[in-house]
Amino acid sequence: MQNTRLNSLVDRTTDRLGSWLQNPWRRVSVLIISLLFGNYVGPALSLVAGQQGQVDIVVAALVVALTELISLFAYRRRPEGTRSLLLDSLNAFKVGLTYSLIVDAFKLGS
Repeated sequence: MQNTRLNSLVDRTTDRLGSWLQNPWRRVSVLIISLLFGNYVGPALSLVAGQQGQVDIVVAALVVALTELISLFAYRRRPEGTRSLLLDSLNAFKVGLTYSLIVDAFKLGS
């Protein structure tokens, strides 16, 4: 690939963001934000799917497939110390999504 100004700008930006996220407190804050975002998306997803009344089963199947796919990648054996922030963020999103759907089910009494 050619080394254009845009390409070098993107490379520098991703390098700086990667080094900025090396701090453990920033990593934890990104994970907490992912968890809370999953906790927000769960009720919104169930409300939108419940409003239609026709796509409940399809949305439930997609959520289950998504959570299982994330679990497959997140809990795969990896060498020690090679944990990806993106994968950990997706796993935290999945946990928040699952938690919020379970809390909604308890609220509805089903």
